Amino acid sequence: MPTYVYAITRADHPLRLDGVDGVGDPPAHLRTVTARNLAAVVSEAPPGLRAKRRDVLAHQNVIERLMDDGATLPMRFGLLGPDDDQVAAVLEQEQTGYSERLAELDGHVEFHLKVSRDEDDLLREIMTQSDEIRRLNERTRIDPSAHQERVALGEMVSDAVTARRQSEAEELVALLEPAAARTARGEPAASVFLTMSFLVKDDEAAAFSRLVREEAERRGTAYRLTLTGPLPPYSFV
Repeated sequence: MPTYVYAITRADHPLRLDGVDGVGDPPAHLRTVTARNLAAVVSEAPPGLRAKRRDVLAHQNVIERLMDDGATLPMRFGLLGPDDDQVAAVLEQEQTGYSERLAELDGHVEFHLKVSRDEDDLLREIMTQSDEIRRLNERTRIDPSAHQERVALGEMVSDAVTARRQSEAEELVALLEPAAARTARGEPAASVFLTMSFLVKDDEAAAFSRLVREEAERRGTAYRLTLTGPLPPYSFV
């Protein structure tokens, strides 16, 4: 049966797993696989495992318990190895890399930030700041047959929206990046102009949350800053 992998720790980690259940129904029994300086917390992989709420929470609970006692590399939900021997072989092969990453993540948590802005508010700002866009908008409003002007207006507004979103994203990155040990930037979506993960020291987590909250208040209700965390540092493993 395949081996389900929850996380990697140092071999001298306390590994207090009493009272914590693994994935599956009934819950799988947790155990460890070791190789020199590293240990992997694993269990049997139940057949047909899916990302059900019960199992995702079980996976998360194992990682949170481990993080309470020391540096932990959280694995994504559903990660399987062929068997314990193969898991041990990977630990042996990656001793240096995993050990360095554990040292880097020790005492850190992750925050995930998504930022969006009300589209009407953004368009009003663009209209206010651009004489040419205002002129074209008025021209197309008066003359419905002004096709070329309508095309030009659409292109200008699209370019202005893109430029403004990029500018605001960079402003936020410049503000928040110095407060983190590392960052990982995701791709923006249609309505979300900044998606970013921050690796933050445990004892600076409250200050980081406060910094984001203060920035949200400064920008006002047209903006939505959604901060999730503290989380296990999945984005930095």
